[in-house]
Amino acid sequence: VRDIIGLAPGVQELAALSLLITPKGNFFICDTQIQNEPTAADLAEMTILAAAHVRRFGLEPRIALLSHSNFGSHETSCAKRVRGALQLILQRDPSLEVDGEMQADAALLEDVREHVFPGSRLSGAANVLVMPDLDAADIAYNMIKVLGDALPVGPILMGTAKPAHILGPSVTARGIVNMTAVAVVEAQGAL
Repeated sequence: VRDIIGLAPGVQELAALSLLITPKGNFFICDTQIQNEPTAADLAEMTILAAAHVRRFGLEPRIALLSHSNFGSHETSCAKRVRGALQLILQRDPSLEVDGEMQADAALLEDVREHVFPGSRLSGAANVLVMPDLDAADIAYNMIKVLGDALPVGPILMGTAKPAHILGPSVTARGIVNMTAVAVVEAQGAL
């Protein structure tokens, strides 16, 4: 895709955003397909791209940068990388409702988050979950899809010069229809 369609202006790397429509709400997860071990800059870029895509769906993004660490509780390289991404995101777009690094329960349950970090920039449950690496994203995506009885949409490629998407081998007929609709709307410039 990169060689044929290219990257959008200013974008350094492609990323994938997957939507899961569950009985508890709509959740976007990134990066579920492309970047194996994203840097802090990569995480920041994919977060900003994801926020733009979520807004195109008519939703306001509430973004959690996920880790095994809660707001500096661990000093591992992964936690530091995710923490660094937050600083880069806030430099580029201070208006985003984003916070991290945090564990998944803190991202999804405001009372847990307020207990571990009162005054978080994030309100309510996050609807965009930015994972620290491809393994975490793929595991979380597939667990939520199966255990949460979710309808998957995506992956939606982000950062391409023109709309382009990929479909996995487990895609259903409904999944193909959903991604076709996303691609058509994007091609018309509305999404």
